[in-house]
Amino acid sequence: MPRPATRWRVAPLPTLLKFAAALLLAAIAALSGAERERLLLAGVAALALGAYGLRDVLAPVRLSADDEGVTVVSGYAGHRRIPWAEVERVGVGEHRSFGLRTELLEIDTGESLHLFSRYDLGAPCEEAAETLAGLRRSADEE
Repeated sequence: MPRPATRWRVAPLPTLLKFAAALLLAAIAALSGAERERLLLAGVAALALGAYGLRDVLAPVRLSADDEGVTVVSGYAGHRRIPWAEVERVGVGEHRSFGLRTELLEIDTGESLHLFSRYDLGAPCEEAAETLAGLRRSADEE
């Protein structure tokens, strides 16, 4: 009997913070008066944050997995199903930038590499990798 899919989704707090910051920036743009530079900068930043927040609402589940494979978010809010047979590697890597270290869950299909941060998963990357490894092992045993 197949198990239900395990899902990893974006945490709600960062999404709310994106919308709050977008509203704040929109207010700054609206109150900028004749200062075109401030209007442009705040307006573009408000639109960008709003777009990222909207993506979180439209595609909150970034990754799901079951005995047959994984479903990953693709593009802005689409999804792509990948059978376990096409998954070459699942692991945790890291990205270093500006002195910060960020863990990333990596799902490599050979043709594409899908990366998920702790923010995308709402859980530690190592925990998600272990769960995926267990699901993959069960699929291989069947």
